[in-house]
Amino acid sequence: MITVTDVSLSYGERALFKEVNLKFTPGNCYGIIGANGAGKSTFLKILSGEIEHDRGTITVSSGERIAVLKQDHFAFEDFSVLETVIMGYPKLYAIQKEREGIYSKEDFSEADGMRASELEGDFAELGGWEAEAQAGQLLSGLGIDEADQRKMMAELDESKKVRILLAQALFGNPDILLLDEPTNGLDLESIAWLEDFLMDFPNTVIVVSHDRHFLNAVCTQICDIDFGKITLYSGNYDFWYQMSQMLQRQARDQLKKREEKARELKEFIQRFASNAAKSRQATSRKKVLEKLDLENLTVTSRKFPYVGFKPDREIGNKVLQVENLTCTSEGTPVLTNLSLTIHKGDKIAFVGTEHQAKTAFFDCIAGVQKPSLGAYYWGQTTSFSYFPKENSDWFTEELSITDWLKQYSPDQDDTYVRSFLGRMLFSGDEALKPVKVLSGGEKVRCMLARMMLSGANVLILDEPTNHLDLEAITALNEGLAAFSGVVLFNSHDHEFVNSLANRIVEILPAGHALIDRMMLFDDYLADASVKALRAAASDPAGRLMI
Repeated sequence: MITVTDVSLSYGERALFKEVNLKFTPGNCYGIIGANGAGKSTFLKILSGEIEHDRGTITVSSGERIAVLKQDHFAFEDFSVLETVIMGYPKLYAIQKEREGIYSKEDFSEADGMRASELEGDFAELGGWEAEAQAGQLLSGLGIDEADQRKMMAELDESKKVRILLAQALFGNPDILLLDEPTNGLDLESIAWLEDFLMDFPNTVIVVSHDRHFLNAVCTQICDIDFGKITLYSGNYDFWYQMSQMLQRQARDQLKKREEKARELKEFIQRFASNAAKSRQATSRKKVLEKLDLENLTVTSRKFPYVGFKPDREIGNKVLQVENLTCTSEGTPVLTNLSLTIHKGDKIAFVGTEHQAKTAFFDCIAGVQKPSLGAYYWGQTTSFSYFPKENSDWFTEELSITDWLKQYSPDQDDTYVRSFLGRMLFSGDEALKPVKVLSGGEKVRCMLARMMLSGANVLILDEPTNHLDLEAITALNEGLAAFSGVVLFNSHDHEFVNSLANRIVEILPAGHALIDRMMLFDDYLADASVKALRAAASDPAGRLMI
């Protein structure tokens, strides 16, 4: 159990946390949520002791072990995969290394024998004999096969290192588990495995995540960071969202009533301040006015962008015909002989492990690159706008955000352009920032503003949820759901895919074939015929990654 008492942290004049009081108990999974910059990851670091807070106390129950998901994916390059996982239980790992050191001695003394005997008892008590088997089970659940488990960390790509570090955090049944974005880099089967693991985990879990589906599946409590305070809500993310919307409506209604009351008081004071007969009443109302606290009745610090796409022209029945398309990535074919017909009303999620194939397909139909073979034909009534996965080339010029967006606007009026930037949370001087210094999330919002200005009736989006906070993901989700045109997209966000797509296209390994179904994503995952097709494909594990 962790008890947080009156904890505060400030950076300069900015108070990140003010007098936080919380208790994290075993058997619960706590989701930490808040806008970008609210301090979610910082709060986890305070709990782990990595960052020192200014005031207050954090108390961990005696003898309890905290495990933290490491963020440095290259910190264990000189260690084997299994050893890296076991290092997640420092006490056991230290005993294991000392034990190995003693047994490797050529001149084994009597003192060494006595110490080895002590270590053997401790090693067995901490589960040392089962350690490698348990580490292997964790790794297998997270998609790391047995061959990779025997390798050195330096031999593996970053996506596998992410999973190994997650296994490290889970290893050895820690009393308190701190996880910062644990679903990043995981395929759907691994996320489902992790959800099951955490739902059965008997101890305390505290997690930061932008994955709404994951938060709904595992969380029993939500800790909402807003205005430097952390408020605890019972239930999962959806319950918090409904509750927060209700509380915000109540706060707005209360603020409106106070503003109306203040206006009435001001009018009375102005009318009768100089009237001797009414002067006492005016003075009395002035005191009431002074007590009305309008500034501190804040609704929320969260800012939801407004995302809305309005096509200039209604789309016809013929949208896109793709015939035997072969596309390359860096000169290597990643998509072969793909044929596909896109219809009016389609909102298609492209899923599967072949990420390069999905990007190459989008690049080809958007005209960014030419296909090696085959052809595609857009309908006469179609106009498309493309959101590429990599957008750095779009932000190399010495331009302000306003001037950058003007390049893509049919109306060059500053007020018109800045109205779109305001919808994407670039107001006032923010709209004058140079595009070269923008963060990943800010660049994504600029690209979405460009698409909103396009008037296109077909939107192509390659991983648009990357770099966005929950508020922006929710706004984009709602904007695309309301869009009357065609949407072709891929995303790692389960909820985003399931709530938006009415058709699923999975590009199978090596890009040689696909599965095409008119159904929701969760139905697709449960479909027996889909599972059989995927198992028969060249991916022996039959794993699906969105």
